Amino acid sequence: MALYETIAFGLFAFVTIASSLGVVLLRDVWHSALLLGVALLSVAIHYVMLQAEFVATMQILVYVGGVLILITFAVMLTRSEDPNEAREVTT
Repeated sequence: MALYETIAFGLFAFVTIASSLGVVLLRDVWHSALLLGVALLSVAIHYVMLQAEFVATMQILVYVGGVLILITFAVMLTRSEDPNEAREVTT
């Protein structure tokens, strides 16, 4: 049983680190916000693996449910399209 727990921990540790790096390195704000959600959910899974279900629930409700939705709405409301990028002229 400990082998499966170690494999699951390694898998979710990789997901957490990869998505956190994606949050920092990506230029698109929308994709960064989505990867932030993946990182926060992965941290919640780590809490479940540590048998801290209450902390995992609060992680999901507060951070994923509140902060990430707020960031998503802010990105969607403040995003402006460049009219030069919207029109592609083919010759």
